[in-house]
Amino acid sequence: MGWKMAPSSVFLLLFLLLPNGLSSLPNVKQKLLYDDRHQKFTCMGCVLIVSMVEQLAQVHNSTAKEALERFCGYLPEKWTLQDICFLISEIFGPSIIKMIERKMNADVACHALQLCKQEAGQPFCHLYPLPKVGLKVTMKKPERMATVKILKHIPRLLGLCSLPLLKNLCKKIEGFVKNKLPYEDFDGDKFSIFPTLRGYYWRGRDCDDADAAVYPGRRPDQWDVKVDSNCNGIWGVDPKDGIPYEQKFCNGTESKGVIILGDSASAHFHIPPEWVTASQMSRKAFSNLPEALTNELDWPQFSEATGFLNSTIGGWTESIYLQLLRRNRCNHRDYQNLSKNGGSSENVLDLLKSLARNQQFDKPAIVFFSMVGNDVCNGYPDTVKHMTQPEKMRSNVLQTLRHLDSHLPKGSHVILIGLVDGRFLWDNLHKRYHPLGQLNKDVTYEQFYSFLSCLRINPCNGWMSSNSMLRDLTAERASQLSDILKEIEKLEKFTNFDLFYMNYPIKEITEMLQKMGGEAWQLIEPVDGFHPSQIASALGARIVWNKILHKWPRVLGQENPFNNEIAMIFKDQGGH
Repeated sequence: MGWKMAPSSVFLLLFLLLPNGLSSLPNVKQKLLYDDRHQKFTCMGCVLIVSMVEQLAQVHNSTAKEALERFCGYLPEKWTLQDICFLISEIFGPSIIKMIERKMNADVACHALQLCKQEAGQPFCHLYPLPKVGLKVTMKKPERMATVKILKHIPRLLGLCSLPLLKNLCKKIEGFVKNKLPYEDFDGDKFSIFPTLRGYYWRGRDCDDADAAVYPGRRPDQWDVKVDSNCNGIWGVDPKDGIPYEQKFCNGTESKGVIILGDSASAHFHIPPEWVTASQMSRKAFSNLPEALTNELDWPQFSEATGFLNSTIGGWTESIYLQLLRRNRCNHRDYQNLSKNGGSSENVLDLLKSLARNQQFDKPAIVFFSMVGNDVCNGYPDTVKHMTQPEKMRSNVLQTLRHLDSHLPKGSHVILIGLVDGRFLWDNLHKRYHPLGQLNKDVTYEQFYSFLSCLRINPCNGWMSSNSMLRDLTAERASQLSDILKEIEKLEKFTNFDLFYMNYPIKEITEMLQKMGGEAWQLIEPVDGFHPSQIASALGARIVWNKILHKWPRVLGQENPFNNEIAMIFKDQGGH
């Protein structure tokens, strides 16, 4: 069997090691870029934690020490998160408490701790308004001197992958992170019986993880007389007439799966606002933190394309997969969310390596190509220079489509989704208060965007910017790239699938929400101020489904006339 590590230990390694350079970096330049980016995220994390401790003390009328202990006490015990929090508190806590008691804000405290650094010739990056007395007076020498002792403790958190006991595990984690395949997949068919770590929250649940010939989405093996080979819950023989149920209920019904190649919007990136809002923090609020982190802060189980569980993060769940399932219960569990944070046309071929579809043995699929932002979004100060050029977009997408044509079964469909007009973000958020600024009315989204840009970790400098000309230039490039997708739809033909194009329906989503009595800002994730919210995902799924249904009904196939009989005979089929 070999030595096996508990899930909590795997999580601890993910938490500690991945930000610290687990992956090998092939050259010095890449390593320098990585180290710089890691330092910027460390700064942001410090400002976030100090802010929450300050606000907890304010909300509960307590000391900073009590607030820090309260915060760590909110975190789950069984996943070692409390241990991590208390370890970090041992190292940084005394200095943080001292500075909070001296009324230093989070920006000043983190610079004094040297977790934030002002580079030569660069501005002082700050989230909150600058102190009136000035930085030089506020950042006293004793606080900077104390940092020397603090920084000596940092190696305790690093270098664990060099230990012989953890070396192989670290290698496995690195492969999981890089390849976007299930961490636990005993038969190697790219499907898992575990929900997180790229398991069945991302792709249909395996019903036999000891047999690589059994997995969601395959054509039934001998009509599944003895075994449910495609995991849709329909198998066996009707004793009344001797006909296999799979043949009786699914043959000729055009059953098919849904697959999405996407970015963090498709993966459904979400940071719950109660994690950063002092008045809403509790043990219950943080109970889903381990699950979220092992899903890379994505929630594909509630997403627009492949969601299947009732939302626990606000709003409700509607998805293309659930609509396909209602239309034909033979589609049960046939979904794959091949999305990643940072996904774009430039790296989509890496995602395609995790595609699980066999032309000979599997059913056709509806595939969405939904890279809606990252080809124009980046954190570079000269952001336009680093946007994808139209001809490069054409090349990237054509490579992707040719790869799909060599892997998808005949009768599949591919839908290209255009890029969003991200000016929507600034227009609807910049004057509103960020969750970190709601208590004291001191941080707007304009300040939040500016802080991220100063740190050079803004996910979209082009749209999350006060520069209206830059926002317009970014929207213009996004439109040019969408035009490339339209051209490809008109000009290109493929053997195993037909091709469609659809604009990202931000206007229709907004109008639908407003008719329901909502406001446009509710369509944006409150913590990051960038991604579509749960409400946006649900309404987006509804609009996309209706467009397909009315414009291209052949994509969806006919409604299965045996759905009620399947539900009656296979009562437990609905479990995912």
